[in-house]
Amino acid sequence: MIKLYSADLSPYSARVRMQIYAKGVADIVVELPEHWGMPKFRERFPIGRVPILDVDGDTIAESEVIAEYLEEIYPEPSLLGTTPRENAHIRMLARLSDIYIINNMFTLARQTGALGRRTPTAARDDAVSAQLVVEIKRNLKALDRFIGKDGFACYGRITLADCALVPGLFFVENILPVVGVDAPIPALANVGPYWAAIQKNEHAARVLVELQRGLEERREMIRSGEIDRFRAASAAAWAAADAQAQV
Repeated sequence: MIKLYSADLSPYSARVRMQIYAKGVADIVVELPEHWGMPKFRERFPIGRVPILDVDGDTIAESEVIAEYLEEIYPEPSLLGTTPRENAHIRMLARLSDIYIINNMFTLARQTGALGRRTPTAARDDAVSAQLVVEIKRNLKALDRFIGKDGFACYGRITLADCALVPGLFFVENILPVVGVDAPIPALANVGPYWAAIQKNEHAARVLVELQRGLEERREMIRSGEIDRFRAASAAAWAAADAQAQV
């Protein structure tokens, strides 16, 4: 049995889910892991993050590693290229999304609390937030130089590049406006049309629904105070675990 431990709002989990959908793999169970955010979760999964692929009890972490593994065990249809050079381009686009877009978006979201808001609010540290926005815009301009012009990231079909870019651009579109920054995607000559087109793809659309569901759930948890209660329970569990470890 193969399980993908995943969370709706995790862009890295979304990347792997889109790959699974695009490949038409039906024998992978997708679920939220037990004890998520608690010490018991890290006891089993030391990195403490999703996605995690569980193959008959043997676990694989990190979305890029999981994606490559899935390409090997489910080779058709391939989401890689047909030559080493094509594969390098696909991986470069995926890395651009993971490192230069999503990482900065996560930091900006934590800095500003953007995931919990629908309307603009001043950032807690304007200098840091402003620099992050500058970096994100620069990196989107870099992406604009590389991305395909036919509705896909490259090579006229779904690849691992699209699987990484779709959740990355979702975060750009949903986080920048609530920190008072107009989303730059529509103004980009190539990224703008790509984003409009890829959202109509059935596999991307499915993942975008899941991401939006996760975003709304996060906002509701913040509004209701549930997330504060969860964090308090997690902190207490970690304190107890640390105390036990010192005995």
